Amino acid sequence: MPRTASPLSLALLGVGVFLLVLAPLLIRYVTPRAAVTPVDVDVTTVFTGTGSYFDTDALTTRDGQRITITRHVLGDVAASEQSGRAVWDVSTTVDTPRTLPLKDPRRAFQWTTGRWVTDRRSNAPVHCCGESPTRFDGDAYLKFPFAVEKKTYRWWDDTLGAAVPLRFAGTTRLQGITGYRFTGTVPATRTGTRQVPGRLVDRPGQGQIQAEEWYANTGIDLVVEERTGRIVDASISPVKTLRAPGARRDAVVLLRARNLAFTPATRRAQIALARADSGKLALVGRTLPTAAGAAGGVLAVAGGVLVARGRRGGRFSAA
Repeated sequence: MPRTASPLSLALLGVGVFLLVLAPLLIRYVTPRAAVTPVDVDVTTVFTGTGSYFDTDALTTRDGQRITITRHVLGDVAASEQSGRAVWDVSTTVDTPRTLPLKDPRRAFQWTTGRWVTDRRSNAPVHCCGESPTRFDGDAYLKFPFAVEKKTYRWWDDTLGAAVPLRFAGTTRLQGITGYRFTGTVPATRTGTRQVPGRLVDRPGQGQIQAEEWYANTGIDLVVEERTGRIVDASISPVKTLRAPGARRDAVVLLRARNLAFTPATRRAQIALARADSGKLALVGRTLPTAAGAAGGVLAVAGGVLVARGRRGGRFSAA
């Protein structure tokens, strides 16, 4: 009686072929769907450093002061699920030693809010869902796109109200993860006007005057985790001043800081989040496909050999 392949050999062959097919599917279909911007975020980042700020009570600029910038990002899950986009509400406060203990954004030195809406896969701005401001532009803001490249990205600067180029400046290691550094500057740019007493901007003969607001950033330095696009370290050097209308020189320094950087606690938290997210992407994009391909190859070969032996044994017995 002819012999046929055993159920075990057929099972091994079938599982092996399945795993060989699964490996590229994980890379081609599962990984892109895993690399999406989360919507249920609740993250606070803090920058600190020293600088100068204008004391509105004393009408003078105070130097050598501690400056703290706190940014809170909260995902609007309902709006995100309804739109299919990542909708994040952003609150940013700038505090001085006088305002920081108050722990009230309404009494901070400066408080701004925004609503950031992006495509969950490309990270590109999407103009919907109550986006504020409505002129968001660029490749990156609170995070960079997934699979960061060694190239120049356009980073949205909230104070400037425009995107600025950040150039790739090398690779660094932070607590076991690989980060790409991106650096850039913002030249002094007029950003608006503010009504102030004329004497404040060297126009003592005038009462109230529409002074020009100017902004610059002498050093933007971001470190971005390469796989997730999460910013794991950052420092900025903002400068905000007032000028008399048409003047070429600053009359008042509203804020001047150098190397306001992530606090150690913020840096640790961002690295931990990046490591966790990167591990998940590596699992479906590299570990599982590699394991599936290797196991599938072994099982397919073993099953094929057993099937071939079974058939040869059947032909010999029939002779």
